[in-house]
Amino acid sequence: MADVISVIGDGLRDAFLMAWEVWWALVLGFAISAIVQAWVPRHRIEAALAGDGLPPIAKATGFGAASSSCSYAAIAIAKSLFQKGASAASALAFQFASTNLVWELGLVLWVLLGWQFTLAEYVGGLIMIGLMWGLLRLFVSPRLEEEARRHAQEADSGHQHQAASTELSWRERLTSTAAWSDVAHNFRGDWQMLWKEIGIGFLLAGSVAQLGDDFFNGLFIKDAPPVVTAIENVIVGPIIAVLSFVCSVGNIPLAAVLWSGGISFAGVMAFIFADLIVLPIIAIYRKYYGWAFAMRITALMFVTMVLAALAIDGLFSLLGLIPSGGRPSRSDIFGSIQVDYKLFLNLLGLAVFASLFWLTMRRGVTDPVCGMRVDRAKALTAQHDGRTYYFCSQHCRDRFEANSDDHAGGGASRLRSSSTPETTWSYPTSAE
Repeated sequence: MADVISVIGDGLRDAFLMAWEVWWALVLGFAISAIVQAWVPRHRIEAALAGDGLPPIAKATGFGAASSSCSYAAIAIAKSLFQKGASAASALAFQFASTNLVWELGLVLWVLLGWQFTLAEYVGGLIMIGLMWGLLRLFVSPRLEEEARRHAQEADSGHQHQAASTELSWRERLTSTAAWSDVAHNFRGDWQMLWKEIGIGFLLAGSVAQLGDDFFNGLFIKDAPPVVTAIENVIVGPIIAVLSFVCSVGNIPLAAVLWSGGISFAGVMAFIFADLIVLPIIAIYRKYYGWAFAMRITALMFVTMVLAALAIDGLFSLLGLIPSGGRPSRSDIFGSIQVDYKLFLNLLGLAVFASLFWLTMRRGVTDPVCGMRVDRAKALTAQHDGRTYYFCSQHCRDRFEANSDDHAGGGASRLRSSSTPETTWSYPTSAE
């Protein structure tokens, strides 16, 4: 029992140390993402993504890269775009970009694994989008795409948040409390969506690290020709990702442990790419689009992830960019707390985090239906028993008005405990 307690303690310690390593990068990445989400109106995005062809795909990639990295938010926004006329290729390109080309993911990868992995993530994301676009019709016919669109239009819309009403220039936004309130609420919304994913990712990384190298030596083929090793690793990597249930930024800590344990460069990249096909997300695809479309796009994404990881491995091998030499040790990955630049960056990150959350407390109020924090100056409202209630979306206000006594009496917690993944996690930008 003492040994078990010691191992658990070591796992928790390593999880905390890894969180310490990347805290400032997470805060900075989420802050940049929140600024873009709050200040780029979504109606412009929706209008730009209709139709097929290179221009919509390129625009979807750019808009996705500027959005939140949350996989659940990405698929909710993509579904909304698909409902409103975006092609399946554009919607999937948006998903790939918003989970592989975003600031916070690149920063955390750089801190934990090095710049080569950040570059591979960005280049690989673009390769996946290109492969998806080229292979789409092998998996999804035009008829099935239209059936999926009708299914999505009939599905529950979930949270489509109220648009920000203020139209300001970028210079005016920098000095506007209301504009920064939009940023703060997007920042808080992203953390509300991802704190469990990130926390579980760190805990898994800390726990798996205690298994030792023998575990990884048995899991991945190492003593074989490089081609065989790479192929086995890029297949096993996504399977581990699917079974771990961890996606978005949360899978980077575990990727660092896998790299330390011996998985190949291609295997690490395939593992990171696979955050859009974890089991809970496949279930949401089924609800949004029906089983046929869900299974086909899941197969399509798996193929593109494997091929992109192999392509990145070959390209980086050719260019000599794959990290060589000894793998990082456990102490290298998890680091330590010292009086150095990371201490001051983390303190700065804590100050930014606290300031933005304070702004949501000052100007915000809780939606009684879903529990999200919204800006009372811009939220939708309803009256009940002489009291004003504030809502993140028309969806939540309609549910309140349909059963106002329950929600006004504290029904929000009961609703959240029984809500579907899409309504629990879907928190698109407030700037529609």
